[in-house]
Amino acid sequence: MDKLFSIGFWSAVARFIIRNRTFILIAIAGATVFFALQWKNMRFTYTEANLLPDDHEINLEYKNFLSKFGEEGNLIVLGVKDSTLFTPLNFKAWTQLSKDLRQFDEVDLTLSIGDLKKLERKKDTVGFQLVPFIQDSILTSKKLQKYQEELFDNLPFYNGLVYSPSKSSVRTAVYLKKDIVNTKDRKDFIINDLIPLIETFETKTGIDVHTSGMPYIRTLNSKNIIDEIGMFIGAALLVTSLIFFFFFRSIRATLISMATVIIGVMWSFGILGLLHYEITVLTALIPPLIIVIGIPNCIFLINKYQQEIKQHGNQAKSLQRVISKVGNATLMTNVTTASGFATFILTNSKLLSEFGIVASINIIAIFLLSLFIIPIVYSYMAIPKYKHLKHLNKQWISKFVNWMQRMVKEHRIAIFILSIVMLCVGIIGIYNIKISGSLIEDMPKNADFFKDIRFFEKEYEGIMPLEILVDTKRKKGVMKLSTLKRMDELQTYIEEIPEFSKPLSVVELVKYSKQAYYNSNPKYYQLPNSQERTFILSQAKSSADNTNLLESYVDSTGQYARITTFLKDTETERYDRIEEDLKTKIDKIFPPDRYNVSLTGKALVFQKGTKYLVQNLILSLSLAIFLIAIFMAWMFRSFKMILVSLLPNLLPLIITAGLMGFLGVPIKPSTILVFSIAFGISVDDTIHFLAKYRQELIANNWKIKKSVYAALRETAVSMFYTSIVLFFGFSVFTISSFGGTVALGALVSITLVFAMLANLLLLPALLLSLEKEIANKKTFKKPSFEILPENQNESKN
Repeated sequence: MDKLFSIGFWSAVARFIIRNRTFILIAIAGATVFFALQWKNMRFTYTEANLLPDDHEINLEYKNFLSKFGEEGNLIVLGVKDSTLFTPLNFKAWTQLSKDLRQFDEVDLTLSIGDLKKLERKKDTVGFQLVPFIQDSILTSKKLQKYQEELFDNLPFYNGLVYSPSKSSVRTAVYLKKDIVNTKDRKDFIINDLIPLIETFETKTGIDVHTSGMPYIRTLNSKNIIDEIGMFIGAALLVTSLIFFFFFRSIRATLISMATVIIGVMWSFGILGLLHYEITVLTALIPPLIIVIGIPNCIFLINKYQQEIKQHGNQAKSLQRVISKVGNATLMTNVTTASGFATFILTNSKLLSEFGIVASINIIAIFLLSLFIIPIVYSYMAIPKYKHLKHLNKQWISKFVNWMQRMVKEHRIAIFILSIVMLCVGIIGIYNIKISGSLIEDMPKNADFFKDIRFFEKEYEGIMPLEILVDTKRKKGVMKLSTLKRMDELQTYIEEIPEFSKPLSVVELVKYSKQAYYNSNPKYYQLPNSQERTFILSQAKSSADNTNLLESYVDSTGQYARITTFLKDTETERYDRIEEDLKTKIDKIFPPDRYNVSLTGKALVFQKGTKYLVQNLILSLSLAIFLIAIFMAWMFRSFKMILVSLLPNLLPLIITAGLMGFLGVPIKPSTILVFSIAFGISVDDTIHFLAKYRQELIANNWKIKKSVYAALRETAVSMFYTSIVLFFGFSVFTISSFGGTVALGALVSITLVFAMLANLLLLPALLLSLEKEIANKKTFKKPSFEILPENQNESKN
């Protein structure tokens, strides 16, 4: 009954498609127009990917910090390491650059040598005042040299803020308004205003300016992502069309397939817009993925159509059989591929969940487009000529199939030994895999902004913000001398850690106030003692009212303070040790009964997010394996067949993981995707092979060897074609400037090649070696539904 239902269902689908072909084409055109109208809703991300669930403890702490101090990543820095800066013309241009930037609505304030303020004690009255650091209207080289020496030697407050700890470079700090940091206004300002002004300065002075800071990095990184979408789509179309034409030698077949996947790409953008999802470094991969995954559907359908035409020459009968015979198998393979992506939905990470939703929807969509468009378009065309069918008789394909059959027949033991050796090597490599939580590791290494990151890491000891939020549990508790001393002790400890920059907090302002009280003598740049505290602390607060320094580091109630430091690009293992030591030191300095101190900031959120994803990788991959195992059990009704079918697909994953360990490719958000994607795609070959194998078993009265070899001959060509397309299709991602995307493309390509070989060599070898255990009518029962109709054998290639 199930068998009759399956055959009847797909025969009905075939009749529906052919009889309603005009209506279906109009419906596809209408849907394409609808999705094209949704493109206007596409949004490009303006922040780093938040890999943690919204209700995660780390995210809640970060949101709590933002509620007290607003967006942290609003600082852009312009750095110069050039002695000619302190010449009159160049210094004037540098100062003017800061003034020009200050005029923009997007800029809150700028801090440059030319507009620095110096804190001084008032001469006639009690208190402090801010006076211009540079007071001369006409600057000579001699005067500038004097100012440079005074800045480096007498103003430690600006150490790490305006000049580098090594005193070899200076920088201008540009603070953006916090309400535009995560909006399109930030991008427009940086691309259209900031960069042209900097380029004008460089042209005028001949001085190289190094630009960085989270808003700048985010903007250029996002721009690279957007630029690469078009490049990926173009490259994927070019590569897959060339391979397709090489296999089929038919311009007509190539154009039909390209048109199908292009419509799929249009739909993928439309679905992103319809769901109002942001285009991130992950969702940007979906359009080219649809091309790479859609072409194999076209190969199966067109290859089957041409086989049928070659066999009997009846077009109507051929189109009917293409849909009824290949449709079910192609549906199952697309469902398993979509399942591999859909497992990301359960990770609780918004970034991965959105990727999983859009990818799985689009994979099913491209299947439907292929199933509808290819038979319908061919129904309007003339029957393929002999020259279009010659590829079915290629000698090299026959030699490839014969080699596979000979290996399985004569070298089965060698296949098993090689598989075991590769399994062991892979397991050894897995133990060498490292986890990377670096915010900048995947960024384009050749991009100027990445080189500028390295400049600031070297000169200013970090660029990724790490925040420490101090809750004194009482109003105005921050300005108590006891609290300031504890903060100073913690900052001294942080300065001793080479991965951190000099910390910034209200402590620096209080120290500067004491220095000003003692006639700007730099040796008094320290916290006041108990006798000095009343006067100096009150004056420090009043003088800070004229700046935003206190507002930036102490909240309006005076209960909360922040300590800001910047982190170098640090390996995850090293960062974990630093964090553990830092928390231990914090607990020692700040008694938990009197203070609540928490670590937060973008650097920490990303580190924790990566760890969270690694934990979820195991969950999502295990779920994918479980779902496909259940699918195999339902399909073949044999527990032993589950084990046999999973082994050839798990071995390539272990080999790839081992390669990552040996090659030093770390586990990170981009490479985490490799395993679920590759497993979901590679199991398709297993389904095709086992479906054909079972059909041959019945046709050959349960003769194992004959059935295995027949299944191998039938499926090898299509599996080889699709694997080659997938290999080169995913290899397109290696042209990316993002390290993670390159790794993703290379690793998935390698994994799919191993998966093809495993399914064409190891799987048949296992079936032959375990024939008495698995291949009889009791253990290999009639499946729940027919993947390939039993009453019609495929024509031999």
